Amino acid sequence: MTPLGDEWVVGRDHELALLSRLVDALTTGRSGALLMTGGPGAGKSALLDAAARMARRSGVRVLRCRGSEGESGLPFAGLHQLLRPFLDLAEGLPGRQRAALLGVFGLDDGTPTVSDPLLTSLGALTLLSDVAEHGPLLLVIDDTHWLDLGTLDVLAFMARRLEGEPVALLLAARDTAVPAQLDRQVDRLTIEPLDPAAAGRLLDHQPRPPAGRARSRVLEQAAGVPLALVELARAVARDPAAAHEDALPLTDRLEAIFAADLPELPPATRELLLFAAAAESAELPVILSAVGDRATPDDWLPAERAGLVRVDADRVRFRHPLIRSAVYRAATYTERHTAHRALADVLVGDPDRRAWHHAAAASGVDEEAARELDDSAARAQRRGGYAAAATALERAARLSPDPTVRAGRLVRAATMAMYAGHPRWVGELSAQVATLTDEPALLAEASLRAGWALAVTTRFAGSLGFLLPVAEAAVDEDPVLTLDALATATTPAYNSGAPEHREKILRIAERVPPQEDEIGRLWALAGCDPVRNRARALAMFARAWTDPLAEPGARPELDLPLARMVVLGGTAWVLDETAEAIRLLGAAMDHLRRSPTSGANATVAQALALALYESGSWTEARAALDEAYGLAAEGGLENVVVGAPVLRATLLALRGDTEEARAAVQRAVHGIDLPNCRSLQVRTHYALGAAALAEGDHAAAYDRFRAVYTRQPEPEPLHFHASDYYLADLVAAAVRTGRAEDARLVLDTTRRRLAEGETSARLTAIVHRADALLAEPDDAERHFTAALADPAGDRWPFERAQVRLDYAEWLRRRRRAVEARPLLAAALEVFERLGARPWTDRTRAELRAAGVTPASPPAGSADSLAELTPQQLQIARLAAAGLTNREIGERIFLSPRTVGFHLYRIFPKLGITSRAQLRDALPEPGE
Repeated sequence: MTPLGDEWVVGRDHELALLSRLVDALTTGRSGALLMTGGPGAGKSALLDAAARMARRSGVRVLRCRGSEGESGLPFAGLHQLLRPFLDLAEGLPGRQRAALLGVFGLDDGTPTVSDPLLTSLGALTLLSDVAEHGPLLLVIDDTHWLDLGTLDVLAFMARRLEGEPVALLLAARDTAVPAQLDRQVDRLTIEPLDPAAAGRLLDHQPRPPAGRARSRVLEQAAGVPLALVELARAVARDPAAAHEDALPLTDRLEAIFAADLPELPPATRELLLFAAAAESAELPVILSAVGDRATPDDWLPAERAGLVRVDADRVRFRHPLIRSAVYRAATYTERHTAHRALADVLVGDPDRRAWHHAAAASGVDEEAARELDDSAARAQRRGGYAAAATALERAARLSPDPTVRAGRLVRAATMAMYAGHPRWVGELSAQVATLTDEPALLAEASLRAGWALAVTTRFAGSLGFLLPVAEAAVDEDPVLTLDALATATTPAYNSGAPEHREKILRIAERVPPQEDEIGRLWALAGCDPVRNRARALAMFARAWTDPLAEPGARPELDLPLARMVVLGGTAWVLDETAEAIRLLGAAMDHLRRSPTSGANATVAQALALALYESGSWTEARAALDEAYGLAAEGGLENVVVGAPVLRATLLALRGDTEEARAAVQRAVHGIDLPNCRSLQVRTHYALGAAALAEGDHAAAYDRFRAVYTRQPEPEPLHFHASDYYLADLVAAAVRTGRAEDARLVLDTTRRRLAEGETSARLTAIVHRADALLAEPDDAERHFTAALADPAGDRWPFERAQVRLDYAEWLRRRRRAVEARPLLAAALEVFERLGARPWTDRTRAELRAAGVTPASPPAGSADSLAELTPQQLQIARLAAAGLTNREIGERIFLSPRTVGFHLYRIFPKLGITSRAQLRDALPEPGE
């Protein structure tokens, strides 16, 4: 997001695009009408404001009115509000229209007239048509459901007759109260709740965003309603302790929306609602059993009529989670505790829920209730429910009388929250431990968790401030703990790029004697210096992965193999063993997707996306990025929230969508201190440089690529690992802009530095390409052929295709067109498959110059997978693997009917007509 204009409207890209098209059509003289519907607080007014800003920027005049419940009985009050700025022009209307229109406002000359609704409506339309002669008009109507009937009749009349007029009508109404006059007259746009990723972003943009468990609870109770997110964030900021209560506090605005009907309900109905709110379940028999004979099923009827709940068979559901909160908080302390005790008594066969109700009914500390929650956490952990386990352990800690026991439960809660992928919550839990105990083991483990919590944000120095002291202090007494701490520390050290952190990690690692499990040392060596330590790391890598891939059903006691898989996948990626990285990280994601976790998947999904991108699987990389971003935004993993959009922007740039690429980068890095996140800084430079290169702006591209190295007499990489992969692009842009000598300085210094270790086949080819572009004519071909000599280079198809294109251009300029043609044909095949349009166009031009007329690509062949959404791609792959609709639905939590609907839409996008053709239409994952 950017701080300007409509980008502040979070998570509404589709809606804003529709509004933009409405405004664009209006500027060309085309009319339109659109009704936005949604629940209270859904953000309809914000979208109306955004549309009004768009219109004004485009030179469109805007007329606005808002329905008011207090004026809904006043005839034509809304119409008067809308037309008031131009009522003086009514004198130019035909006499009968003028009299009818002004008469409904009491502004006529006093001559007795008979009210004529048709003439009134026609007069309003004519007046607006006259005004629109001087420029298009956008009519923006908010809270349409509260407009008076006369105004609604006029708006419906106009909506049917706007064709040919440079006037557009944009309205908003609650989804439960759409006026009948407009229900079938106007196209409708439903404003759904925000998805979890967008909801997380909106929270992050609040003045005091909630963190840790408070963040999760706000996201849960707001259920994607923007107003609720904003107001609950304010409430928690004012009273942080309230985040630990059974229901979050409601602000006055939320009370007015969600609790307005409660005082009018009968006592028995209110008691039923309280028990339903306390139960947090939809089971009607449980609620009725707990209430006893104080209420009957008929007592639900007033709540149903008020729209607070829906009762179906044996289930009851609140219309919105905040109604439940409003009901719960409206009850007294005694009433709430009575409800929880009664519910605990009837839940004898459900130990988990019984434990929670006992805890809610406890007064002060209660070790028995704490033990029940501890047992519940263990059961949740065995099921893979890490967030539920963390919640239970946190509550158990608050009930624990013994400070050391409380600290231990908090550490375990932090560990579960880490597995669930909620870093802020982990940091919040870890911070409490030091105030409760001086037990070294507990303090060390709390520091590890706190370090991890900061490592997945962009506060890398803070993370290392927790982790490195633990690692250093434990070298002699607990080397296993040291390697664990170093493994965690390597990731923020890599992302930071600061040499002092990496050097310290490597020094500590050398002091640790050999251990049975060397996985932590392997990641430290590879992640901190993949060139100097390449040979040693590859040897350790070959020895380390002898276990089979973790089974999908593996659970916490088998989490070590999963963690091992993730670390080895990251190691393979940093060492340019890209295919192995995809295999390992893909298997880890398969495991994680089957676990009821949230953010735990995000960092793995981003690492997988990077490997897929580098391997040329761009469409699958995009799908992995979307998954990573959604999970990270919900969990608060800032490094992924920024990094995933930057990589997505790179893909957009390489495919020629340069404006969107720049906008995506700007939104992603807004408010981020990039110099402290050098890996992100380098990738940001490359995304923007690729956008410039796609547009043929080689000077701007050079400036971006040059920025990934310092301006010292002997230039150093801005990031010790990421920078060197853009060396050849830097040189290519330099040659085209007359800056070859500066680029030569960077290349010579880089070559000397890389000679101190061992480079991968990928990096070797990149250096040879750079050498070839800068070499004298007699020496260039040697480097071009060297860059293409190793067959392993085909594992990075885009980079290999760039070498072929450069080499072919060099050959053609030396009148060796026949030799250039096969290189160009091979490059063109890759660029077309990837959908890299700017490079495709350049290669086609070279082919024509070499005397070949390239065949036109088949319609839709430029990466038809790009047409699929990430979910559609996942469904297509599962169907191609032979799974039935029911099996696919069970795997990704959709109904078989919904799976069938998606397949119906997938087939034409892939140019196929049956399920049997899916396998041939989809490339293998690594291709």
